[in-house]
Amino acid sequence: MLGLLSSLWGIAHGGEVNSKPPPVLLANELRPEIDPGNYLISEKFDGVRAIWDAKSLRFRSGRSVHAPAWFVGKLPAQALDGELWLARGRFDALSGIVRKTEPQDAEWRQIKYLIFELPEAPGTFAQRAQRIREVVDKTQWAQLIAVEQFRVADRAVLKRKLDEVVRGGGEGLMLHLADAAYVTGRSDVLLKVKPLQDTEAVVIEHLPGKGKYQGMLGALRVQMPDGKKFMIGTGFTDAARQHPPSVGTTITYTYRGFSKTGLPRFASYLRVREEF
Repeated sequence: MLGLLSSLWGIAHGGEVNSKPPPVLLANELRPEIDPGNYLISEKFDGVRAIWDAKSLRFRSGRSVHAPAWFVGKLPAQALDGELWLARGRFDALSGIVRKTEPQDAEWRQIKYLIFELPEAPGTFAQRAQRIREVVDKTQWAQLIAVEQFRVADRAVLKRKLDEVVRGGGEGLMLHLADAAYVTGRSDVLLKVKPLQDTEAVVIEHLPGKGKYQGMLGALRVQMPDGKKFMIGTGFTDAARQHPPSVGTTITYTYRGFSKTGLPRFASYLRVREEF
């Protein structure tokens, strides 16, 4: 009965539950040979991806975002792609808010919808970025924000800007090819740069802890998308060691480049991948 009610609630508030994931653009890592001067750059926000199709607001998974009616009602008659966001370093609090099937008005009045793309819109990204600013200005709603885009002359300037963002508690930077048409899928059209790289793997085994971790998790054996397997033994809180992510769960971990054998170096557990 509860599942049925949740499904009916989701349909009534703008879209089907567990619908097909919308196609979106996904980022690659910035590589040494790429010239950042060809890209428009913005901060990488630790938010939750949300796509507005001018009728319903959905997570990247395709599931409906259970936002209050007044929040959805403020959105323009223009498809948008962006991040629901609270503030730097507040991802866990944000996740708790947007997961609720019964939204709390007071919580949602804290959330900003940061827009960085116009799905299926014509022109270059530079032109779409200008159009985003125009759409947001016309909407005149403080919670709808056009993500600031800027250029850098070279990698030295990019590095200084990255350092500035990270010192302020930000995650990193995103680079979007300025003359690119709208595309979806993983592409060099969109790149990310962070002090630490991060990616995902699937848990395939729990390894027991020793010493002070006796009776708890010692490490996870995980598998990469290409089939390579390795262990992650750091980054866990005591709570995570007591209640580790189950076998079959997809996790996010950080690392610093790859070894000669193609395995991530200095891998450290970050979190269970959020399934929105």
